[in-house]
Order: sequence, then structure tokens, then C-alpha cells
Amino acid sequence: MNSTFNDSAFSSWGNSTVSTDHLFVQKKPTEPISSLPVDSAMQARLSLKFKEDNGVTRLVGRDHFGQLYVQKPFYPEGSEMCQVVIVHPPGGVVGGDELKIVSQVGAAAKTQMTTPGAAKWYKGNNRISRQQVRHDVETGGSLEWLPQESIFFNQAHVELDHCVTLAKESTYIGCEILCFGRTASGESFDEGEIKQRTSIRRADKLIWFEQLRLSGGSRAMSGPLMLAGKTVCATLIAVGEAIPPALITSMREEASVIAGGIGDFGVTQLKSVVVVRYLGNSSEIARRIMLRTWGVLRPAMLGRQAIVPRMWNT
Repeated sequence: MNSTFNDSAFSSWGNSTVSTDHLFVQKKPTEPISSLPVDSAMQARLSLKFKEDNGVTRLVGRDHFGQLYVQKPFYPEGSEMCQVVIVHPPGGVVGGDELKIVSQVGAAAKTQMTTPGAAKWYKGNNRISRQQVRHDVETGGSLEWLPQESIFFNQAHVELDHCVTLAKESTYIGCEILCFGRTASGESFDEGEIKQRTSIRRADKLIWFEQLRLSGGSRAMSGPLMLAGKTVCATLIAVGEAIPPALITSMREEASVIAGGIGDFGVTQLKSVVVVRYLGNSSEIARRIMLRTWGVLRPAMLGRQAIVPRMWNT
């Protein structure tokens, strides 16, 4: 039977969710998960800078090293919003590989970032794969971070560090879908370790901080306070002006229809932060719930019609 998380559920989803009682108390997060070692198998870096110019958002800075890049900016909704497709290493990420993405969205600039397909994190061979993402959004700017799902193969050792810095009058919508193992191929995530950390600051105040640590085959994978034996978890976080409670109710109702009694989901508003969660065994249902709730949030927070990125339909 489908179960819907209520607001209080988000204060106790294992170690992965920060307590809502202390969510808006400024505190200093721990030091970065790890620094970049010299002897990595493959290093790739991408730096992007966007600027608003007379109503047009332009990609004015683009530096890359290694197999991490964007080919060109797209304008599927007109010149006001610039979309870029971040191309990951085509062969996937293996143990020792390191990726770093840095973006700066200037004042009043509007940007959407996505990827052409799922990110595949392969067996680590006792080496850690790392990805660091840093976003900085200035006053009046907006950023939509919409990568497709991340698939963690058995024995993968991965560290993900995601940091967002927002000016007071800026907006951010970000989505992550994590798939543990390859259920279609009969492969489960029995060995390996995934560490994920997400922090969001707005107007110099920490408004969101959570961290997740999962070891393959551990009680955290099967226990009721974490994944409860499920293989897919997804989170959408939106930061901006508070939206009417009726829209939160609408999002819950639509997520319930999509879930169809399979998997757990929740939609919660915490002051200026809206959080959508999914926990189940279907990456397709996760995608549909994330996109549908994003489709409700986008017009309300950005004043733009929800047009699904073309890459998500391929």
C-alpha cells in the first residue's frame, strides 16, 4: 500500500535528513568530504559563468578540463533563459576519477542545467570516485539543476558534495535521483559506499544541510529508518518565495496518482524551502514524480511554464 510522508517524517529519515527543528539555525557545516588527490585516474573540471544582458542570459564564461564540458548554450524557451547540457565522461566514472563543476549565475540571469543521460558510477576497485558541485546565484538570478539519475554499480565507492550559495532575492530548484545497483540486470548494491552531502546558503545563512552515508549490504540499506530495502531515492529541493499551501496539496495529490500505491513519497514546505521525496524501486516513477512536482513549482517560483528538458525525453 502507498504511504505518504507527513511533515514530521522529514525530521527522521535516517541520517540523510537534517532535523527540521534546527533547519533554519545558522551553523557551520563540517569540512569538505575530501580534497582532490594528485594521483586520480581521471580528473575533469568545468567552470561556467552566466550574465544577463538586456533581457538575454548569456554564457559568458566556459572553461573545462578533461571529459566534462558543455557544447553550446540552448534557448528552448526564448532568450531570457539559457539551458546548458553538461556532458559527463561517456564511459562512466570509475574508482579514482574526480569531477568538479562550478557555476556562477549573475544578477537577473536565468539558467537551467541538465545532462544527456544517467551518470554511471562503476566498481571502485578500492578507490573513491568524487564529484564536487558548486553553484553561486546572485540577486534576481535563478538556477534549475536537473541532472538525470545517478546509477551506482555494486562495489562503487562514491563521494558527492553539492554546495549552493544564493543571494537573498534568488531562486534555486535542484533535483537528484539515486539508483543503488541495477535491478533490471539483477545486480544489487551489496558492497561499496556512497557519501552524499548537500548544503544551501541564502543571504549568508545556512538554510539546508543534509548528509547521507550508505554502505552496501548494511542495515541502513534495509532498515526502516533509511532505504527500507528500496533501491531508488529521489529529492527535489526548491528555494525561493513561499508558495500557497494549496499548491503543496496539489503536488501531494499528483504524486500519489503517479506512485499508484507503489513506493513512498512526501512533499513539505519549510518556510522558503520546498522538499519533495520519493523512496521506492522505480527510477521511472521517481522521474515522473520529480518532473511533475517541478512542473507545479516552476510557474509558482519562476513564473515560467514547465517545459521538460528535451534530454529527459530521449
